Amino acid sequence: MHELSLTNGIISIINSESEKRGFKKVLEISLVLGEYSGVVEGCLREFFPIAARDSIAEDAVLNIETVKARFECPACLWRGELGRSRACPECGNEALKMVSGREFYVDSLKVE
Repeated sequence: MHELSLTNGIISIINSESEKRGFKKVLEISLVLGEYSGVVEGCLREFFPIAARDSIAEDAVLNIETVKARFECPACLWRGELGRSRACPECGNEALKMVSGREFYVDSLKVE
């Protein structure tokens, strides 16, 4: 249920940007959400109308781009997505580094 506090945080960011930039209405909000971010997209979509109620983002469209998890092998420098295995498909090393997939941020706003 932390998605409700996250959506409240998104509205706070929007309100702060509105004060700085002077826009009065948000038409679209684009978020980037990593596969391993720990944020449930369905919950964000469910809680967004609650958080946005009576705000400048009340009628905004919520666009969410999901980023797949990608890994890098420090031994052979392979980079890519993993299937069921958690080892490098090239050399078998299990000490992989996640290079994408944890993202969660507001990418852009379409405003009036």
